[in-house]
Amino acid sequence: MATFIIEGQHQLKGSIQPQGAKNEALQILCAVLLTAEEITINNIPDIVDVNKLIDLLRKLGVKINKLEKGSYTFKADDVNLKYLESEAFKQDGKGLRGSIMIVGPLLARFGKGYIPKPGGDKIGRRRLDTHFEGFINLGASFRYNKEDHFYGVEAKKLKGAYMLLDEASVTGTANIVMAAVLAEGRTTIYNAACEPYLQQLCKMLNRMGAKISGIGSNMLIIDGVDELGGTEHRMLPDMIEIGSWIGLAAMTKSELTIKNVSWNDLGLIPNVFRKLGITVEQQGDDIHIPAHTEGYEIQNFIDGSILTISDAPWPGFTPDLLSIILVVATQARGSVLIHQKMFESRLFFVDKLIDMGAKIILCDPHRATVIGHDFKSSLKATTMSSPDIRAGVSLLIAALSAKGTSTIHNIEQIDRGYENIDERLRAIGAKITRLN
Repeated sequence: MATFIIEGQHQLKGSIQPQGAKNEALQILCAVLLTAEEITINNIPDIVDVNKLIDLLRKLGVKINKLEKGSYTFKADDVNLKYLESEAFKQDGKGLRGSIMIVGPLLARFGKGYIPKPGGDKIGRRRLDTHFEGFINLGASFRYNKEDHFYGVEAKKLKGAYMLLDEASVTGTANIVMAAVLAEGRTTIYNAACEPYLQQLCKMLNRMGAKISGIGSNMLIIDGVDELGGTEHRMLPDMIEIGSWIGLAAMTKSELTIKNVSWNDLGLIPNVFRKLGITVEQQGDDIHIPAHTEGYEIQNFIDGSILTISDAPWPGFTPDLLSIILVVATQARGSVLIHQKMFESRLFFVDKLIDMGAKIILCDPHRATVIGHDFKSSLKATTMSSPDIRAGVSLLIAALSAKGTSTIHNIEQIDRGYENIDERLRAIGAKITRLN
């Protein structure tokens, strides 16, 4: 188990380049299974979850060639379907949440897809019903082995269908779209997720020869085709990492520039941070955060009531940044109610912030009220453990702003989603050491 040692209260300065988007990568990489032709993907983040998926594809028989840092070619012209029923696959697949998205492409192209119950963050229930109900709507038969938690779907030929999803699941929508592009006839998906990462997947599939319309809306119409070809694709910058750096700059009173952020794909993120009183300046396609030497003040609603920040499906505010917002609020002027609607365990890391001196009332598993210190009282250094990717980075930001030297264990959780985070932070002045 690796550990970070962090010396807090150092002002940072400089620029930082966001990595490629983790959540997009997990979808795009699975899509290479839809064709026997070569696909080139650029700006792939070098993080644990993505590297695990690349390794899983390699074991499936996909020919993978690394061109340079972040750029690979993939060719799935000799897929080893026997691997799907091996004990090795049961172990490899369950260690990664994103592995669920290989099922749609495999089902569409080869008529069967299997997966063990995926792992990932311990942030609450993340059910798979949307995925499998979509496959069943397309004509697949479904089976589940309760003893070893193994799922399977099979179909001789998928047929297009109309479906209204029970939730706007991003991975569920991606999986169903990848299955439907090779189905016979027209598929209509209503209440589809429409995140930028899903839009990227649909655009890539269209370049491969798919016929998807309604991209960016909550209704996707897919006319099935017989086969798909190769293409080249570039990942968006990771919006969650961009939000993390905004929060880091504010909490450490640092002047930072975040480079090449793809402003048009950030949605509400800049404005939500502005509601906390943080100055977020657009400079071309960069974000500039000036040093907040006088702190930052939370806005109330127009009627004077306490600000509430909650997550929602896109174009609402992403749930992956609520942990960052909560930490940043601990040093604001004013109070805010954080409402995490989607995952019932994601706020349970606040006890660690309370140990550091933060004023937080955990109202229930989904809501927390934060009373900001306005930097009149610093957070105090402590020893803690990272419970998941986003909470881990939130604790890291807290430690970088805290008085004294903090220790964070289980940083493998942070490495799952953030590329070489300690090296990149040291480059802008952070005092952080990795112990293996």
